Parts: sequence; C-alpha cells; structure tokens
Amino acid sequence: MNKKKGYKIEAFKHKVEVDPKYADRTWRIIEHAIHEIYNHNASGLSFEELYRNAYNMVLYKFGEKQYSGLITTVSWHLKEMSKSIEISQGNFFLEELNRKWEDHTKSMQMIRDVLMYMDRTFIPSTNKTPVYELGLNLWRDHIIHFPKIQTRLIDTLLELIFKERNGEVINRGLMRSITKMLTDLGFAVYQEDFEKPFLEVSSSFYSGESQQFIEVYNCSNYLKMAEKRLNEEMERVSLYLDPETEPKITAVVEKEMIENHMHRLVHMDNSGLITMLLDNMNEDLNRMFNLFRRVPNGLALIKDVMASYLKETGKKLVTDPDRLKDPVDFIQRLLDMREKFNGIIINSFNNDKSFQNALSSSFEYFINLNNRSPEFISLYVDDALRKGVKNGSEDDVDAVLDRVLVLFRYLEEKDVFEKYYKQHLAKRLLSGKSVSEEAERGMIVKLKTECGYQFTSKLEGMFTDMKTSHDTMQAFYESAYVSDMSDGPNISVQILTTGSWPTQQVASCNLPHEIVIICEKFKAFYLGTHNGRRLTFQTNMGTADLKAVFGKGQKHELNVSTYQMCVLLLFNSADKLSYKEIEMATEIPGPDLKRCLQSLACVRGKNVLRKDPMSREISEDDNFLFNDKFSSKLVKVKIGTIVAQKESEPEKMETRQRVEEDRKPQIEAAIVRVMKSRRVLDHNSIVTEVTNQLQARFLPNPVVIKKRIESLIEREFLERDKTDRRLYRYLA
Repeated sequence: MNKKKGYKIEAFKHKVEVDPKYADRTWRIIEHAIHEIYNHNASGLSFEELYRNAYNMVLYKFGEKQYSGLITTVSWHLKEMSKSIEISQGNFFLEELNRKWEDHTKSMQMIRDVLMYMDRTFIPSTNKTPVYELGLNLWRDHIIHFPKIQTRLIDTLLELIFKERNGEVINRGLMRSITKMLTDLGFAVYQEDFEKPFLEVSSSFYSGESQQFIEVYNCSNYLKMAEKRLNEEMERVSLYLDPETEPKITAVVEKEMIENHMHRLVHMDNSGLITMLLDNMNEDLNRMFNLFRRVPNGLALIKDVMASYLKETGKKLVTDPDRLKDPVDFIQRLLDMREKFNGIIINSFNNDKSFQNALSSSFEYFINLNNRSPEFISLYVDDALRKGVKNGSEDDVDAVLDRVLVLFRYLEEKDVFEKYYKQHLAKRLLSGKSVSEEAERGMIVKLKTECGYQFTSKLEGMFTDMKTSHDTMQAFYESAYVSDMSDGPNISVQILTTGSWPTQQVASCNLPHEIVIICEKFKAFYLGTHNGRRLTFQTNMGTADLKAVFGKGQKHELNVSTYQMCVLLLFNSADKLSYKEIEMATEIPGPDLKRCLQSLACVRGKNVLRKDPMSREISEDDNFLFNDKFSSKLVKVKIGTIVAQKESEPEKMETRQRVEEDRKPQIEAAIVRVMKSRRVLDHNSIVTEVTNQLQARFLPNPVVIKKRIESLIEREFLERDKTDRRLYRYLA
C-alpha cells in the first residue's frame, strides 16, 4: 500500500535584498494618497496599487514606519480641520464640526481599506490600535479635546438644550449627529464631555424652576408642569441623546421637582392631597400617584396622609352624637365614604395593594371606636331586608348586602353583631316583613362564608322552626281541639326553639278571655304530641288582625300588635279609659304600653283612639277615648308600633352582658384546644394563641383570658407548674 508523501512550504533560504530607499519611496506614495483622500481627490487614485504598496511595506518589515507615518499625516490634517472649526461663528460651529467629522470618518474608512493588510497582521501582532479606531482617537485628541473647541462644544450643546427647554426650536437632527459622534468616540467621551455637565446644569435648572413654580402654582398645576418636564426630557433622550442618559436625567427631574417638594405639595393649602380627595380630582390624584411612585417614600407619604385623613374623618363621624341618632344613615355614610375612597384607589392609585390595606386598617380603627357599630350594621341590614332598594330588584338588595358585608369584616366584635342580627332576623321572620326568603337565606350564606358554620347554625335553625310551625298549625286546625270553635278567633302560633331564638323573659300581659281559651287549646294539643316540652307565650312579639266598626258604620280591618289588640278590645265595653285603668287591665310593661298608646292615638291616619289632652308624648294622667270619627281610604289599616330603633341603655347593658357570658365558654374552649396540643405553655403564649384563634369572632380581653385560665385550674383542666409558676400544664 503506497503512503502519501507530506509536503511543507518554506520561505526562501536565501536573503531577499530590498532597495534601501524602497520604504521612503513607497511611503511617499501612500502619504500622497492619504492627502488626496482628505482633499476629496480620491477618484484619481488606484486603490489596487495602493493596497499592494501598503502590503509590501508590511511584508518587508516596514510596518512600524507605515503606522507612525499614518499617525503623523492624519494628525496634520486634523490640526488643519481644528483651525477651520475654531474660526466658524455662532450656529455654524456645530455644522462645521459635524461636516468635518463626516469628512474624517469617510476618509478613515478609505484609508482603512488601503491599509487593510497592516490592520489584519501587523497591528494585532504588535498590540497597536486598529486604523479606524486610531482615527477616532486622533479626532478625540486633536479636535474634541482641543481646549478652545472642547469648552465651546459643551457650552453650545447646553445652550441649545436650555433654549429648547424655554420653548425655542432647535436643529434636533444636528444635535443627534453631534451626540452620536461623542458616543462613537467611546461612551466615556460622551459621559465626560457631555453627559456629566448636562446633568449638573439640568439639576441647577430644575432646582431653580421648581422653586419658582411652587411659589406661584397650586398643587395640581405644579404636578402638571412636573409631568410635562419629565415627558420632555424622555422625549429629548429619544430624539438626540444616548438611551442610557434617560434614567439619569429623569432621576434629576424627579429629585428636583418632586422629591425635594413632595411634603409641601401633599400638604398644600386648598390644593394638596386632602383637597383632591374631597373634590374627587381623580385625574390629578392619578398624576400625583404616578409622579410620586418615582421617588423614594413618595407613595408611602400619599398613603400615610390619606390614612391619617381617613382615620380623623371616620373618628369624627363615629363619635358625632347627631349621627348616632339615625343608625341607617350612620352606616350609609360609612358605606359612601368607603365606596368613594375605594373608587379613588382603583381609578387613581392603580388599585395599589398597600393603599387598599391602608383603607382597611383605617376603617378597622375608627369603626371599632364606637361599640354600637355591630348593632348599627345589623340595623342597616334589617332596613335593607325589610324595605328592599327603592325601585330596585332583589339583585340590588344583594349588592347592598355585599357592600355592607365589607364593613362587617372590619368589626372586632362579630359576635355582638350576631346577637343583634339574630334579634332583627327574628322580628322580620315573625312579622313576615322581609323582602324575600331568598334574600334572607342569601345573607346567611354570606355570613357563613365569612365566619363559618358555627356563626350561622342558630340562624338557620330559625328558618327550620318557621317551617315546622307552619306544619304544626295545619295539624292543629285539623284536630278535634278546634272542631267546636267555628265562631271563635283564629290563632297562628310560631313555635320557637329556645336556643335558636333571641327570646327574653318578659312579663306576660293579660290576654282577652276569648284569646286565652284558644291559646289553652293549642297548648293542650302541642304538649299532647310533644312530651317533656314547655310552652311560654311571648306576647311582646305577636300580631293580630281585628275587625272594627266606626261612627258611620265604616268597617276596617286593623293589623296591630298583640299589646295593641289587648288595649283596643277594652274599648268594646268602655268609651273612655285612663292610662292607669288600661295599665291595670292589661298589665303591659310601662315603656311598651306608652309606645303602644302613642301609635294608636298620636299617629295621623292611624289614630283609632283619641287622647285627652292631645300631645305627642304619653303621660300617666292621660285619658283615652274610642275615635268613632276615624276614617281611612283603605279597608285594611296597618298600625305599626312606634319602636325605639336603637336599644335603650338598659337593653344595651343587657345585650353586652349576654355577649360577655357567651364569650366565656368560647375562650375556655380555645384555651383547652391550645393546651391540649402544646401540653406546657407560659401565660403570654396562651394569651397570644387564644387571641389568634378567636379574633375572627371577637378580640378577647387578656384580663378575661386570665380569669378563664383560673377557672379551668379550679375545675382541674389545667395546673400550674410546680417548679416554674409562670407555666401551665394540661391535665388529661
């Protein structure tokens, strides 16, 4: 098998003799060509011949002579150019500089082509600067850093920018060419010879302008000017500055026009943040938000001032005695206030989470300053579920409930709300005064979602009782107990499970004889079918329909409360009765009797009784007469009882005591749960963990927690550690 022989190309062994004057003669040819290129006479040159000469100079080891000659020749031309640039006047200075720059770069491109072989071999091997880059460096040293040109260039550029800031029109294309020239020379040249002085001058400019603006403009107009200046600078960068300058110049504008004055702007009289919030200046608020988010602590300042205003305004609202007179209006104002600020946060503050948190914490702060807030929220829901929304559908009622549920979330004492809600729900169910059962159940579903099954289990039990009562009444009227009472009154009884309903012990009034008979029959029927149960009639919660005949034979059907029925039936046997006589005959509690008589005798259009003397208030010396002149366009007349919408002080105290009593077992259960899982724990840790468990329903008092711990120790659920008295141990 034949092997291929390898070949190796080697240089001539003998020395090649070169004419000693060859280098000088060849360089003069190349030097002449460079002069011709700079003098715009390149068309007459043979670039092929020039390339061969430059090639041979390197080949014959004259690369150093060629490189140094290039530097000398180009430097001479640049010095000549600098004289031309220096003598140019006014606006022609930049134009001349740009024209010479374009000439120089074109010339260097041609020279680079001629010296391409040197560029690729000699320069890399000797670590010298490539030809074109060398040309840029020489331009930098002889033109840009020539003292008279350097100072004049910076001053001219800054003066043109100053003019543009003051509304004059400048040659942006020329500016773009000059700044690009500086970046082409190296970003360090752009930074040192333009950007740095530009930023310094800009800082001084905006510092003075902002001081001038803030003295004469209101907050809104100042922010518009700041926004305008910021946009102008960003546009300036996009048109003729390097992109890396944008964050630097915007930082200057932000610091001088916003950060240095933000406190004064926010607190500016009659135009600052508070005025904008009050006047719903959403566009200005959004502008403030977008500008302030650019500076450190800008948004925090807006948020803190807004939260402070919210807390102050909310505190005034919840502690104003005049506002507390109307609970529905009180809650409506809170809802309107929250809706307004929530809208501002969504539309003007980009729905920023920190602002939403500030809104929530502010409402949580002031809504819990008034311990009647749970009661008032329940009354507002009660009003919505009784009356519905004017000219609205059930969906509108649902929307109202969703809104008020937001306030409910802010409550610390949700268990107090539960107490009142149960009372108001009971009244609605028993009187049949609800928009719809669907709306009622919808509210309970919302509460269950918020607080869990335990919160609403008794409320759901109330609906179960209503259904059971309906079935029981059907069975009663089908029984033998009512077969002989065809002429007597009809009765409809709602059987309420004691644990589920907010029933309270009240003195029973004296019912009319015919009512007592049928009540006893129902009692016998119910207890006959339900062993071991006890029935107590809650006469304060019932209603009745009465047929009445007035002076001219007018017949009306009166819908009244049980107390009102007891009073009216007395006038079947008497035309005139005193307050004392009515009180003795009915044994209705005094406050209830006064409200009852007030609604029967003092409400225009419903006054089936007359009072002597006539006044709006009921006195124990008053006399009452049957009003035979009563008339109404309606056959069915509904006479409501004048009720105290809010609780009286004794009722409020009683509710509070019931709430406190209900909390004790919940706190104890939480303590046991914690100790069962931890076995040994110190007092402060127990308080912290119990508070965390219960804060969804209420905020337990540490003093009460301590008392419940003592109670559990007495009942041997816990014991104190024998060596460290600060620790508690769980006893299985």
